[in-house]
Amino acid sequence: MAGSTVFMSGCQNPDGTQNNTGSGALIGGALGAITGAAIGGNNHNAGGGAAIGAAAGLILGGLIGNAADQEQRERLRAQAPQTYQRVEQGQPLSLADVKALSRAGIADDVIVSQIKNSHTVFRLSAADIIDLRDAGVTDKVVNYMINTPSTAPESSVATPQVIQYAPPPPPVETVVIAPGPGYVWVDGEWEWNGRWVWCAGHWGYPPRPGVVWVVGRTWNDHRGWHQDRGHWR
Repeated sequence: MAGSTVFMSGCQNPDGTQNNTGSGALIGGALGAITGAAIGGNNHNAGGGAAIGAAAGLILGGLIGNAADQEQRERLRAQAPQTYQRVEQGQPLSLADVKALSRAGIADDVIVSQIKNSHTVFRLSAADIIDLRDAGVTDKVVNYMINTPSTAPESSVATPQVIQYAPPPPPVETVVIAPGPGYVWVDGEWEWNGRWVWCAGHWGYPPRPGVVWVVGRTWNDHRGWHQDRGHWR
C-alpha cells in the first residue's frame, strides 16, 4: 500500500510545481516503512519495524529531495548569475534569462510563474521562437511567452480616450514562415504610449481552442483619434 501511494501521489509547492523535498520525504518514508516491516516481520514485530523504518526514511528522503531543489538553484547561480539575481529580485526577464532557467532544469510551471509575477511582456519574432526551441525551452513556456502581450495588465498599456493626431501609415511587413503548426499571424499595429509606437507583426499561438485574433484598429471622430488594440476573442 505504501509503495502504491508513492507512485500515485507527490508533493507540490503552492504554485503547483514539484516540491522535491516533500516528495523525497514521502518516497523515503514509504520505502522505509516497507523495509522496516520486512525486517520487523522476521522478529514478529512488523508494526514497530515499519514505524522505525518510516521515520528513518522520511529523514533521508527529505534530505535527498532538498538537495535536488538546492542543486537547481546552485546550478542556475553558477551558470547564469545575472539571471539568478533578476529572479531573486523579481525583475523582468529577457530571452537569455528564460533559456538560462531552462538549461538549469527549472520546471516549466516555475518559469511561467516567474514571467507572470515579474510582469514580463515578450514580443517574439519567428526567429526568436525557433531560437528558444533550439535552446531547449519547451512549447509550454514558449507559447506562454508568445501570449504575454495579450495578458499584460491594462494599466501597463493604457490608452487615452482621445488622441490628437493620426498614426503614421503602417510599414510594409513580410510574413515569415510559421514556426510550427497551429500558429496564427498577428498583424503589426500602432500603439499609443505617449506617442505612436509600431509593434511589429509576429506569429502568435491561441491561448485556448476556439479563439481567433481580432485585428486592432484606429479611427477618427470629431474629437480626435481612438484605438482598439488587437486581442484574442
